[in-house]
Amino acid sequence: MAASSALSRIANLGRHLNPTSKGEAKVKLSKEVSEALSAGNPIVALESTIISHGMPYPQNLETAKEVEAVVRQNGAVPATIAILDGTPCIGLSAEELERLAVLGRKARKTARRDIAHVVATGGIGATTVSATMFFASMAGIPIFVTGGIGGVHRHGESTLDISSDLTELGRTPVAVVSAGVKSILDISRTLEYLETQGVCVAAYQTNEFPAFFTDKSGYKAPCHVDSPEDCARLIDSNIGLGLGTGVLIAVPIPKEHSASGNIIESAIQRALKEAREHNVTGSAETPFLLARVNELTGGASLAANIALVKNNARVGAQIAVSLSQIQNHKRKDT
Repeated sequence: MAASSALSRIANLGRHLNPTSKGEAKVKLSKEVSEALSAGNPIVALESTIISHGMPYPQNLETAKEVEAVVRQNGAVPATIAILDGTPCIGLSAEELERLAVLGRKARKTARRDIAHVVATGGIGATTVSATMFFASMAGIPIFVTGGIGGVHRHGESTLDISSDLTELGRTPVAVVSAGVKSILDISRTLEYLETQGVCVAAYQTNEFPAFFTDKSGYKAPCHVDSPEDCARLIDSNIGLGLGTGVLIAVPIPKEHSASGNIIESAIQRALKEAREHNVTGSAETPFLLARVNELTGGASLAANIALVKNNARVGAQIAVSLSQIQNHKRKDT
């Protein structure tokens, strides 16, 4: 990002940091994130729902710290996003990370639709993909890393249960690096919906769209990219053209951590049946399914989840570094 553009972003955000402003929500940038934005250095946004709802304490805190460390080791600044006491925070301190991890599911799972209410009530919100994209875009952070995005739920053609992650990708120009969509979802319809939203979907070093726990889904990806540089050029073009949409970079889980498709699929089918029997729906469904699949696979799915998030963080940070180089080079040429 050009330094002048970054400074403009920070100036705009600065208005929201004034606690006396009326009608404007405060937004808090960590010192590290603010300095990186000012310098045009690479930043990777990270969600916080994986901390609060993805796994128990203290494993969630350990994983969050390890993911941030992976981002730093690969040359970028991590910016974990959450809402704390009604204040959207972009970049969390060690103390804030621990607070969120200890709260766990007591924190509200916050999608775009929930942001205003959590802020207005002074609540604590763990941001999902859609909310994290919203705040990343507000701050001018073009890269966001997560585990897997939401999608069209199985039987979604009759329930209309479609994740807001997909519509956010259709209207927010942030690139999302994930291991595809969670394999508990309807992958075919998810890809169709992303096409309808005008979202560029590119598989990383493969032609097949990955399915979260496994590197194979049986569905061909619309686009193919081979390197962080390829991804950065794609994202830069998307931004430069003003398309206004996100980009989904689908990174397969490392092969050594890829769970057997048949074992996972069997566990998913059983978990889906149990969710229907217990009438688990809406925002509670995905956490329930992932936890149950983890139980049914003897913890293998959780280990795979952690491995793929770290791998995505590595790739996402490398993309952020390459994109920063492209954008800074353009700035020097102007």
